[in-house]
Formats: sequence, C-alpha cells, structure tokens
Amino acid sequence: MKFKIFVILIVTTVFLGCKKDTKEPVVVPENIIVKDSVPLLKDIDSIIEDSIIIEEPVIIPTKPVKKKSVAKPKKAVPTSKNSYTKNDIKFTPIEHATLVIEFNNTIIYVDPVGGKEAFKNFKSPNFILITDIHGDHLDTETLEAINTPNTQIIGPKAVKAKLSADLLKNYNTIFSGISRGFSTSKMSLDVEGVAMYNIRPEAKKYHPQSRGVGYILSLNNKRIYISGDTEDTFEMRHLKNIDMAFVCMNLPYTMSVESAASAVLDFKPKQVFPYHYKGTGGFSDVKKFKALVNRSNKSIEVVQLDWY
Repeated sequence: MKFKIFVILIVTTVFLGCKKDTKEPVVVPENIIVKDSVPLLKDIDSIIEDSIIIEEPVIIPTKPVKKKSVAKPKKAVPTSKNSYTKNDIKFTPIEHATLVIEFNNTIIYVDPVGGKEAFKNFKSPNFILITDIHGDHLDTETLEAINTPNTQIIGPKAVKAKLSADLLKNYNTIFSGISRGFSTSKMSLDVEGVAMYNIRPEAKKYHPQSRGVGYILSLNNKRIYISGDTEDTFEMRHLKNIDMAFVCMNLPYTMSVESAASAVLDFKPKQVFPYHYKGTGGFSDVKKFKALVNRSNKSIEVVQLDWY
C-alpha cells in the first residue's frame, strides 16, 4: 500500500514539474533513495505521515469456537420383556414360567419369582396364580415382597402348606376340575383348575397327580389356558374352546416338543404360546414345535415371546 502511494507522489511531482517548466530538471528529495524501484519504507513514512492518514486495518480477534459437547449415549434402561396384546388382554413374559397378564385394570401374576425387582414395571397384582411347589413356580420371598392386603393368591393345597401365616390370609385353594369365581373390592376373576402331572414312568417323581394345578382364566370372553408343569395328559388333550394356551415343553421335567405339539393339535387352541422350555439339556426346539403344529393345522397361530 505504502509503495503505491509513493509511486503516485513521484508521478504527480514529475507531472507538475514538467507542466511548469519542462526544461527544469526534476529534483528528487535527497532523503528519498530509490533502489531497484523498491523504496525504503522506513524513509517514506516520514514523508507521507504529514499529508496522508493511513488507517491500519483493525483486526478483531475471533473468539475461539467452542466444540459442541456431544452427550454420551445413555445406557439402555431395562424394561419389561416383549409383550403381546390381543382382545385388550396384555401378556408380558418375565422369565421361564413367570408371566404378567393385564386386562381392564386387572393385574394377574402367574408363578411370580425373581423378587420385587422383576415386577418394578407393573402395578401391584390383584390376583396371583401359583401352579406348583418347585422354586421356578413358588418363591415365598417374592410373594411376601409383592403381596398386598387386596391381593388374592390362588393355588393348590400343596402350595398352601408352604406359605407363612401372613400369606395365608389371602390364600384360596383350588383343585383340578373345579371352577371358581374370585373377587377383590373392585374386580372379579373366573378360574378353572386343570390337572397337571407327568405320565412317563421315569418322570412321575417330578410332578405326581393331584399336587399341582394348571388354570383356565376367563377374561373379556376369552379362555386362557396356563399349563404349568405337565405332560400331554388326558385332561389337556380334551380341553374345549381355548383361545390362548401357554404350553410347557422341557425335558426331563415336562414333555418333548413332539408331545406338546400332539396335545395342541388335539385341543386346537386359536393361539399357542410356547413357554417354560428350558431343561437340563438347554432350550427346547420351539421352531420345531411350531413346524409340527402348522404342518397339520395352519389355523393354529404359534406366538413366540422372549422368555429368557
């Protein structure tokens, strides 16, 4: 910039001098030295400052750009396992044989185990159904943690013998082949007991006749069968008008997928939910169960929920 101004001054001086008297030589100030057409800026400053004001550019320091803080992804909050709703009835598997059923503000826990924490996403139960005395069906510590004065506990006589005096206050005994209506202050539930037991000679020690009980619940004009621990008994094969059936299948304690499929094809529920399918050898092949059922009867819907 200073160099351009210097050149303009020199040209102007020469032009004026030539106009005044073209014969007079142009006098260059002694304090200005030209070398290779590049002026010494140090000397030029003293000449220009008196007549020309040069504004230096104002450099405004930029504020440092703050990096946007990236929030760390929140850990997934544990929720209840996948649920299934039909006819306004909601089924939520907890684990293995444990199940929560909800309908019209009625809350039913089936074989509740796992402590109070397992049911933190659910309201307190109006009804608790227990099928047998084994630890995957009966857990007295869990019962004491979730029991309320308005909860009705329903189960067989063998379970009653295992309960504390506090739990017995709300206990109702039911037998296979018997239908009963149970009520709380706000709602009622119709329950039918169904026999559950082993029929293979080597397995009778696990679930003898008359000890445990399965259930048929009537909700919203739908009949829901819960097998508990059983094999493909005469009573199961002759069930009538079942809309939804929860059927166990694990060896050596209950039955094979072949026996379960054969029984389901006999009593023909509209929907069947494989559950309680982990045995000593691992998980039963529930895909094979579905294939066996639908190979013979495509109208039976097999619904697979996440139990483990």
